[in-house]
Amino acid sequence: MESLKTVMQAVAVRVVISRAYSLSMCMSLRYEPTDPYVVRAVFFTDADKPVEWVLGRDLLADGLGGSAGCGDIRIWPAVGRGDEAMYIVLGSPEGTALVEVPVQDVMTFLENTEALVPRGTESGRIDWNLEVANLFAKG
Repeated sequence: MESLKTVMQAVAVRVVISRAYSLSMCMSLRYEPTDPYVVRAVFFTDADKPVEWVLGRDLLADGLGGSAGCGDIRIWPAVGRGDEAMYIVLGSPEGTALVEVPVQDVMTFLENTEALVPRGTESGRIDWNLEVANLFAKG
C-alpha cells in the first residue's frame, strides 16, 4: 500500500468556561491516510501530558454545516458568528469541555485531508488483510 504524508495543523482554540470567561489553548489536528476515517485532536494543557481525542473525519466535516454527533462528542456551528467559529463538546467521566474552534482552520485542515484521501474512498486505504490478522491475533 502506498505511503502518503500526514496532515497536521495547529489551531488556537478557546475552552469556554462561562459566557464571560474562556481559556486559550493550542489544539493540533492530525490525519494519517493509513487510518483514513480518523482525525486525532491533541490538546496542549498545563498538565504533564497532552490530551488526545479521536474524532471521525466525517463527524468533523458534518459539524461545519450543522449539529453532528451524540454522546461523548458533539459538534455544531456557532450561531450568530457567521462562518467564524464552531463548537466541539468533549465529554468523559472526568468532565465535559466546550471548545470554540475557528471554522477556517478546520476547513483548511479538512481540504488538505481530502486532497490525500477524498471522502468516500477511505475503505480503499485500509489494509484489510492486516486488520483481519490483528483481530485473530487478539482473539
